[in-house]
Amino acid sequence: MSNAKNTVLQAATELFGDKDPSAVDRWVAADYTQHSSLAADGPEALRGLVAGLGPDFRYEGARVIADGDLVALHGTYHGFGPDPLVGFDVFRVADGRLAEHWDALTPYVKDTVSGRSQTDGPTEATDADRTDANRALVIEFAEKVLVGADYSVLTDYISTETYHQHNTEAADGLDGFGAAAARWAEQGKNLVYTKVHRVIAEGDLVLTQSEGEFGVPVAYYDLFRVADGKIVEHWDVIAPVPAELPHANGLF
Repeated sequence: MSNAKNTVLQAATELFGDKDPSAVDRWVAADYTQHSSLAADGPEALRGLVAGLGPDFRYEGARVIADGDLVALHGTYHGFGPDPLVGFDVFRVADGRLAEHWDALTPYVKDTVSGRSQTDGPTEATDADRTDANRALVIEFAEKVLVGADYSVLTDYISTETYHQHNTEAADGLDGFGAAAARWAEQGKNLVYTKVHRVIAEGDLVLTQSEGEFGVPVAYYDLFRVADGKIVEHWDVIAPVPAELPHANGLF
């Protein structure tokens, strides 16, 4: 396990599992930079957030991806509000401490079109020797298809045989994605990606953090699983960009 991954998992366990505000002193950098819409900048704001977690709060982790100093968590928050929230959290680690944080949350949906949940499926990264190749594939896909909107090359990147979909409104397979995209367009919600900000890859799992529009300005977090040079599975969170943030760091 990488040092960064170990740091994030231990810090998350103490902060959000044990709900221990003093863990901020052990694991959070003095110049901690916050991009979440849920907290102000700095370690003291995080301490206040942890101190305010209620007795029903718990985090149910699904997968962890580590890539250099960046570590991404994918899981479900219970007790942040009346309903569970599925989210991605990205942490930058420096000198063994949490130095920066980005996230995106979306409501948990019980009945999805594909029948797959927002977090089920393979949980551990495999094919460690393919990390660089898989990262390159997803970056090219993001540039050409997501940002470039060239859907004519979709099958160059996504498997036509196996494409497991965890987006709540799309069925499995490319046809399922196409049908969902058509429905969204009718609702005035075209998938518009303007910039990919970060790519985090470990083995067969590659997460992209992007900016764009989906009827309104949004943050797109897309997690892809790659097998044999093709994308075979997809999880995501699409979160509206708030009009105001409790800090001046931006969402990205």
